[in-house]
Amino acid sequence: MTHASFIDPQGDAPARSRDAWDLDIGTFFEVSLDLLVIRDLEGRVLKASRSWQTILGHEPEDMEGLPLLRLVHPEDLPGTQTSVTEVEQRRPGDPVLGFINRYRHRDGGYRTLEWRAQRYGDRIYGVARDVTERVAAERELLEAKAMAEAASRAKTDFLANMSHEVRTPLNGVIGIIDALSRTPLSPEQAEMVGLVRDSGVILERLVSDFLIVSKIEAGQLELETRPFDLDEALRPYIEVTRHRVDDKGLALRVERHEAAQGRFLGDPTRIGQIVSNLLSNAVKFTEQGHVTLRISRIEAPEGEHLTLEVEDTGVGFSADQAARLFDRFSQADETISRRFGGTGLGLSICRSLTDLMGGTITASSEPGQGSRFVVSIPLRRADPLPEGEAQRPGAPVSRSAYDRPLRVLLAEDHPTNQRVVQLILASQAAELVTVEDGLQAVSAFESSAFDVVLMDMQMPHMDGLAATRAIRGLEAKRGASPTPIIMLSANAMAEHQAEALAAGADIHVAKPITAATLLGGIQAVVGV
Repeated sequence: MTHASFIDPQGDAPARSRDAWDLDIGTFFEVSLDLLVIRDLEGRVLKASRSWQTILGHEPEDMEGLPLLRLVHPEDLPGTQTSVTEVEQRRPGDPVLGFINRYRHRDGGYRTLEWRAQRYGDRIYGVARDVTERVAAERELLEAKAMAEAASRAKTDFLANMSHEVRTPLNGVIGIIDALSRTPLSPEQAEMVGLVRDSGVILERLVSDFLIVSKIEAGQLELETRPFDLDEALRPYIEVTRHRVDDKGLALRVERHEAAQGRFLGDPTRIGQIVSNLLSNAVKFTEQGHVTLRISRIEAPEGEHLTLEVEDTGVGFSADQAARLFDRFSQADETISRRFGGTGLGLSICRSLTDLMGGTITASSEPGQGSRFVVSIPLRRADPLPEGEAQRPGAPVSRSAYDRPLRVLLAEDHPTNQRVVQLILASQAAELVTVEDGLQAVSAFESSAFDVVLMDMQMPHMDGLAATRAIRGLEAKRGASPTPIIMLSANAMAEHQAEALAAGADIHVAKPITAATLLGGIQAVVGV
């Protein structure tokens, strides 16, 4: 290598001799821990540092005059050649390019190098660092992350499948017990039926809680944002709680502030789950007195917030116990768990849902003096319904009264579930046609007229989603008005509901069904 002159970088020192610069460069190449190399534009090594021998086993003198890229792993050669071309085409002063590739060790193995290279004149100056261990650790981390994500997905899928399998027989238990409770019973029989019914409801709630936790852990729980009426969204959860407090001889107080009434933009299902869990928790730990739900809305500097406050006169908890309240599978103490039961998931779910919505949840209490939980979540108002559209979403469609029994097509492959629907509709004098899969449902619909279709989601030969799409296709071909379709499914997650609606169903009713949920669904779409 030749240089016309060697000027001190500061510009105010006397010019240095070429021998002095060569000595400095030679010393630097001898002591550098990084891999240094100078090559020409043809790729031949002009000078290599001693570290090439230390790290890769190659004598620097043996490398001079030979192509540097001969040591590159064959799989990395195309990318390396592209990077080298980019370096060679750079103008002086352009940013230094960095890339990673593998170089062959003298023993035949390979080490991973991270490069920085720059062209100056007709030379390429490069420096590389051995990052084999770092890259291996990053690869192991990525593989571990991928395995963890796969395991999480497998667990979620397993729980979803288990949820479906548990809900299917549970539908028979709850549905038939519900039908039985509507028949004449002795006081003793009524008590036994009530115990079975309550146990079934608790089991169904546990299945739902486990599935929600699994979705949260897997990062698959997505929030929706849509207009909804807050009173309507919370009404079902409040009414369920009202029945529970009546059974325990408690009082339920609901205080709604005017500012918290009307239409809002958010996820009504998740807000309802928070209220449901807090109310259920309050009723469980309260033996006498009352449970109060306060619904209000405040204008804060950071935006509009919905405040949900649940207060009870129950057993309460200490400050030490409060620190564990929102942990999963945790309750205030073991005596509480033995006395009241439960998995300890309800409050954990409340916190997770609140966090997802960007809100906060707090708890305060004194042992024996009751508890108070406060949730604050961002919630802004939705535009009011346009004039002439005052009918609330989900309200029954106005139709002329039927002067004959309602004709219902039921597509359901499980005999017990068929019987549940038959028992419920028997009291309504409905004319029920039952088929066992989606293909039979499409065939029955093609050959006869029905007022409403009850469609199971998972069936052999053709599932409910495909059958629903086929029915909608038949209607479009005929130019006929859509027949209401209710999806009845043990697949109860939000995505399953979305799939049902996307396929053309009017509403989704989750199993286990009761007379109230089934008849309410029919009324919502038929209006009788």
